Amino acid sequence: MTNARTTAPYALARYREDGDVVLGLVAGDRIRALDAADLGAPDLNTFLAAADWDRLAALAEAEGPWTDLDDVTLVAPVEPRQVLQAGANYRTHVVQLIMGGLRKGDADRPAEELRAQAEKIMDARAASGRPFIFIGLAQCVVGDDVPLILPSSSETHDWELELAVVIGREAFRVTPEEALYHVAGYTISNDVTTRDLVFPTDVGDIGADWFRSKNAPGFLPTGPFLVPAPFVDPAGLAVRLELNGETMQDATTAELLFDVRSLVSTASQTLPLLPGDLLLTGSPAGNGQHWKRFLRDGDVMTGSIEGLGTQVVRCVAESAA
Repeated sequence: MTNARTTAPYALARYREDGDVVLGLVAGDRIRALDAADLGAPDLNTFLAAADWDRLAALAEAEGPWTDLDDVTLVAPVEPRQVLQAGANYRTHVVQLIMGGLRKGDADRPAEELRAQAEKIMDARAASGRPFIFIGLAQCVVGDDVPLILPSSSETHDWELELAVVIGREAFRVTPEEALYHVAGYTISNDVTTRDLVFPTDVGDIGADWFRSKNAPGFLPTGPFLVPAPFVDPAGLAVRLELNGETMQDATTAELLFDVRSLVSTASQTLPLLPGDLLLTGSPAGNGQHWKRFLRDGDVMTGSIEGLGTQVVRCVAESAA
């Protein structure tokens, strides 16, 4: 697989070498292994707790055992202990969802009236200052080297491309003004969701079942790179997902209802965010539920976020037992 590039001067990645997973430094079209001496830390998460980017910048300019990036197989660039996910955080996306719900209750109302009501609901939510955050499972985080196995129990597996924040120094009860000091970098995640499991019909109004709908094996393809925060302005990044070459999602992070500062601060009020943890920021309009087209065997999702590279995820139907 050709590894799509990041435009940052350097980034971190993890790749397979002789059966092991190795941490690497990426600079342009090259990658080199990083050991504890290079990092000044025993492992990636320890490094991220007090990231010395100048140390890596010097290595990116140095001679050394560089390998062509296309000659290695990249895996997920992070090993989070916790995954937190922001829901309903892109205005256009959520307006579409609300309109769909309102339409079910009153099929004869004009679209303009439904949109006005949906936008009023979103404005009230934004004014409340309360992002909606839930938890995922770290074991679902994989690289795009792993095919996405579509469980045979459903035909409504959906895509949700998202900007993912990688936590650096531990964050606990931090203010929005302090939040970005606790961000080490950014990567790409696709929050795959089985739609018909989100709201189970057999439990009444208990609520959404995020565990079953979002945590099948491999349901968080992530990477390919961890791009250091100094190289990323998260406020206006282009987010684009193509399915078999056809554009499905095309937006920017300027549409986020709650920005990275707000999300990190809010999540940290409940529990400490640890070095290497992932915080997904939400997905824009254009998922399969909107298009009435869900993932199938043989589909290829190509997801890119400006400056962070591109991931290519191949879908495979689950084999019959």
